[in-house]
Amino acid sequence: MSVRVSGIRFALMLTVFPCAVHAQGSASPGVPASASSAFPCPQSDSTCVAPPIPREFRGVWVATVGNIDWPSRPGLSTALQQEELTALLDRAAKLGLNAVIFQVRPAGDAFYASKIEPWSEYLTGTQGQAPVPFWDPLAFVVREAHARGLELHAWFNPYRARGPGSKRPLSKTHLARTHRELVREYGTQLWMDPGEPAVRARTLNVVLDVVKRYDLDGVHLDDYFYPYPERRKNGSTDFPDARSWKKYRKAGGTLARDDWRRRNVDLLIEALHVQVARTKPWVKFGISPFGIWRPGYPESVTGFDSYVKLFADSRKWLQRGWADYFTPQLYWAMEQEGRKYPDLLRWWVEQDSMHRHMWPGNYTGRVGEAGANRWGREEIIAQVYVTRAEPRATGNVHFSMKVLLENRDSIATTFERLLYAEPALVPPSPWMANRTVADPTVNVTEPGDSLTLVLEPFRRESLRWWVVQLHVAGHWETHVIDGATRRVRLAQLLRDSSSRPDLIAVTAVDRTENASRPVTVRLP
Repeated sequence: MSVRVSGIRFALMLTVFPCAVHAQGSASPGVPASASSAFPCPQSDSTCVAPPIPREFRGVWVATVGNIDWPSRPGLSTALQQEELTALLDRAAKLGLNAVIFQVRPAGDAFYASKIEPWSEYLTGTQGQAPVPFWDPLAFVVREAHARGLELHAWFNPYRARGPGSKRPLSKTHLARTHRELVREYGTQLWMDPGEPAVRARTLNVVLDVVKRYDLDGVHLDDYFYPYPERRKNGSTDFPDARSWKKYRKAGGTLARDDWRRRNVDLLIEALHVQVARTKPWVKFGISPFGIWRPGYPESVTGFDSYVKLFADSRKWLQRGWADYFTPQLYWAMEQEGRKYPDLLRWWVEQDSMHRHMWPGNYTGRVGEAGANRWGREEIIAQVYVTRAEPRATGNVHFSMKVLLENRDSIATTFERLLYAEPALVPPSPWMANRTVADPTVNVTEPGDSLTLVLEPFRRESLRWWVVQLHVAGHWETHVIDGATRRVRLAQLLRDSSSRPDLIAVTAVDRTENASRPVTVRLP
């Protein structure tokens, strides 16, 4: 058989072979390759089998509150904001990360176009003021993250209405002005009262609005439920929720006050778990609780009691499967007395009876910081290796992007050259969708001197990624490409654009990280 490409005739120009198919035949450029016409790699030729794709969640938090990570300061021009965000995503991809957790609601405000809450002061400098020229940072970061092979999770603070560092006036559309009865003054902050059903409805409405309108991979809550204790003007540290507590009791509620507070948070977590999955079943819901549930769990652990102080029964959420992934903030060193990282990690995975993803959070920002509390990069290296040694924990999330942009103590270089030197896919979520992805159609054309990969999913199914593996000079290169892509020039992928692969393996990955078999193309 022969085919014509760019006016030149070749014999058997390419061969397509999914790994487990036994019928023999050939496929040509422009002609779909089906399983019935494909044949497997010769067992005697080990080089034609692409290596398995590693699975590991490699996330980073991008904090916008207080301009921690982005933008560098409020009120930058649209062009500078986009330039900084693009550079941030470029760095994340270069370092081998595969997920960005991007803060979109720091304090009852929005880093996206919202009809519910005002634009954030951390973006424009004035709460409620839209960026000029107009742009939508969340739409931009979703698109640009996917173009770089990065998942994008939208990070929400569920209850904070105003942070301690905010000095600017609240917008007239902010909840603290439109419904002041739902907001409490607490220490240096304003806080939405979790005991008010309207607050729970508000947070649920905000999250679902974003899920519906943006192509997210995940929704993420941080560890701020009831606020961390602060001294109030009257000297008390108790949260001022007498009004909502009295309404609850008057309506016949029988729970003790602390149990009622935990139930308020439970109701929000369970509702988000159900409603996010109902709205878009492929969007993961994740929580990053404080790293200690209670002192004494495990026995060696001492410290802050989030069950009592934050009214966060995070172990219950884990054991009931109310989230798709958990990122307990294990912000202590390997050998820190009373809070050893390995001890806490082991305890959390032991509680995971529903087998949800366990991706602990790491205080990477402590690397190279000033003062006695600084860590060297070897601390984070050890924590990642300990996580990898625990089969039930399949990734890490690093706080935060700033340390990686600054490359303090060469931590970013360590990511790129050691920890995350080769690409990895996010682990699949079988409770969300456990399925086999059909083999895609893979063809190669060569218009002029440019090898171009032509990709088509089976029956146009929606994909999140293509994994393209190129065998060049005896070695495999792996590249993760946006699943919306249909044509890609190989010169854009190759580390050495002057080289030419002899084998190309393509795997289709759906929105819950299920993968097809690799379809392999042999070039002459």
